[in-house]
Amino acid sequence: MAGVQQIKVEDGEAGMRLDRWFKTRFPGLGFGHLQKLLRSGQVRLDGGRAKTDTRVMPGQTVRVPPLEVDAKTSGPLTPNTMRGKEDGDLLSQMLLYEDKKVFVLNKPSGLAVQGGSGVARHVDGMLEAWRSSKGEKPRLVHRLDRETSGVLVVARTRLAAMKLAEAFRARETQKTYWSLVKGVPPKREDKISTWLVKEQTPDGDRVRVAQHGEKGADHAVSFYRIVEQAARTLTWLEMEPYTGRTHQLRVHAAHIGCPIIGDSKYFEADTNWEFPGGIQNRLHLHARRIVIPHPDGGTIDVTAPMPPHMKQSWNLLGFDEASAGED
Repeated sequence: MAGVQQIKVEDGEAGMRLDRWFKTRFPGLGFGHLQKLLRSGQVRLDGGRAKTDTRVMPGQTVRVPPLEVDAKTSGPLTPNTMRGKEDGDLLSQMLLYEDKKVFVLNKPSGLAVQGGSGVARHVDGMLEAWRSSKGEKPRLVHRLDRETSGVLVVARTRLAAMKLAEAFRARETQKTYWSLVKGVPPKREDKISTWLVKEQTPDGDRVRVAQHGEKGADHAVSFYRIVEQAARTLTWLEMEPYTGRTHQLRVHAAHIGCPIIGDSKYFEADTNWEFPGGIQNRLHLHARRIVIPHPDGGTIDVTAPMPPHMKQSWNLLGFDEASAGED
């Protein structure tokens, strides 16, 4: 991009952080490059120096120097494309929704939500990059498995975190997942109700169906419906967890004889089953949509686009996203 631009902040951009303003206007701009421009004074707000967390207001003028825009930064996030990128830049690419109290992210498959053994980068750590001007770090209010992609709600304040966490505990949220499973379930739609117990194994936590009354067992309820199927081989399921147990949907899918494709923990195929050609051996489970009460009243309703490996599978199988009949 050649030449210096003088761009006025619009009404709809009121209160945005300057780095977020740049990410919205210039999605290919790397976070590190923006930092250099700010440090050297090449970016100015109403003629004065500014920082990444400076809040812009309508009518202000941003001086934008010639930019080195990398077109690749706006592509899909995968474990490969995430390498070498700044945390704030990555979070901006994941952002689906924001207001003064809430962020909603589209977490990529392969990115852990929290730290643990062998986890170098995780969402909780990355949120340090989005500390507010008051020093408040955004807070997680629920979890997704590392290999599960999709909607992840983050609270921007302590009070918002308390209210959102309570909405999850009170089951006032509606969570919709898309999955690709082996075979075809016994019914077009059904409720799955079991007891689950979590066990420690050399490969990490593993969950199994347990007997009622077994020590450590929790009741788990899920609902599913068939959206489309490819012959008798593969089925696109829409799944809704009523409870929120560890690995719940993955265990429940396996329990009805239809394990989720690419599930390294719970997929146990018979010896005659062959992995479909052209489909990546990665977990095909995506948190598609969440509907949750907003901390200040009203409702947040956010839908996340599928990750690249699931999009590829849907295209290969001829599945049409409109078949889900989302509102």
